[in-house]
This record gives sequence, C-alpha cells and structure tokens, in this order.
Amino acid sequence: MTSPADDESDEHSVEPPSKSARKRAALAAQQLGERLIGFKDPELDALGLPERLIDAIREARRIKSRGAGSRQRQLIGKLMREIDIAAVQHALAARDAEVALAAQRFHRVELWRDRLISEAGVGLDELMRTHPHMDRSQWEQAVEAARAERAAGGRAGAGSRRLFQLLRALLEADG
Repeated sequence: MTSPADDESDEHSVEPPSKSARKRAALAAQQLGERLIGFKDPELDALGLPERLIDAIREARRIKSRGAGSRQRQLIGKLMREIDIAAVQHALAARDAEVALAAQRFHRVELWRDRLISEAGVGLDELMRTHPHMDRSQWEQAVEAARAERAAGGRAGAGSRRLFQLLRALLEADG
C-alpha cells in the first residue's frame, strides 16, 4: 500500500523530457532559427527577438565558410531554445498565411489579365458586370494595347503591365 506522503510526491514530481525529446526540441529550434536567417532585417525586428539572437542571425548571413556556418546555426539553435518558440512559430504562421494570400491575389490578377487578352470582349463584359463603375473605354484601350504587344512578339511589355496594374487596383479594392 502506498502512504499519503507517496501519493503527494507522485503528484508533484514531473518527469523531465527524455533525451530524444530534448534532441527533437533542439533540432526544431535550430531549424526555426535557420529559417529566420532568410528574413530581411525589418521582418526580424518585427518579431521582437532578443538582440543577441538577431545579431547571431545577421552574422550567419555573412558567413561563407561551411563549418563556421554550421557552428553559427548551432549557436542560433541554442539561443532559440532560450526564448518562447511558440510565439515565433505563431508569427511565422501568420506571415506564411499573408504570403500565401498575396500569391493568391497575384495569381487571380494574372488569370484575369490573360483572360482579357485572349477573350477581349467576352472577358471585359464579365468584368464590367461585376464592376459596373469601370470606365469601359479606358479598359478597352488597355486590353487592346496588351493584345497588340502579345501579337507582335509574345512578350509582355508596357501595355501588359498597365493592364495588370489596372486589374490589381480594381481587384484589391474588392478585398
């Protein structure tokens, strides 16, 4: 039989993580730190990381030697283990979602541009139905300039870029 004193000590004692679990956590911290090496300075500053960690990340960017780079990444991993990794992971997930949304918007604008160039009137009619406030003559000119460029050489030029800019402004206004 166990005594009440034994039950109390079992409730309050917490087993430390296994060596394998500690290694997995250290590797995850190092990989997260390696991902931060690719960030630009304003993005790093926005994460609110300790100055020592930011300095180590910036130094890692400058290192060209493979061995020194490996040691620097290990240092970054060690420094990462000293901070709240969950907060950094959450910020990175939000950043990734933002990047994915921007890519989706860009793709949508590209699809509309290609459709307007290839379908001319039909595509423009559909766009006008969803956005009745558009100046049709301005859009017809932009579409025609982009179509002429494509027909002339197949490469996108100023007309195609202008159409893209008009579409981006229109579609981003929608949200």
